[in-house]
Amino acid sequence: VQLVESGGGLVQAGGSLRLTCTASGRTFNTLSMGWFRQTSGKEREFVAAIGWSGGTIAYGDSVKGRFTISRDNARNSVYLQMDDLKPEDTALYYCAATGVYYQALLIAQKTYQYWGLGTQVTVSS
Repeated sequence: VQLVESGGGLVQAGGSLRLTCTASGRTFNTLSMGWFRQTSGKEREFVAAIGWSGGTIAYGDSVKGRFTISRDNARNSVYLQMDDLKPEDTALYYCAATGVYYQALLIAQKTYQYWGLGTQVTVSS
């Protein structure tokens, strides 16, 4: 499975960005998808995840109410709509994929077998 992220960039605090991750190499509707982020010197942090059909969704505590994950199986894509961005959201954002469906496992990095290279999000104050 190959994952390619796009949509990162520089935005002012309070602004919005929409990240896209497009997958290839496996039937997309058999993959649960996740977004993680990482800043220099810190552990990779769970942001959001969505199950095969979109019926299972989870968010990290720091983004609840501001970020929305969605998917379009016809386009082999998963999206992360990020609103009300804060400087602390600045990070390299990674897309990840797994064949696991169970929601409780989707928040853990080790659940995911496939990773993209990341897209940088920078939020200025």
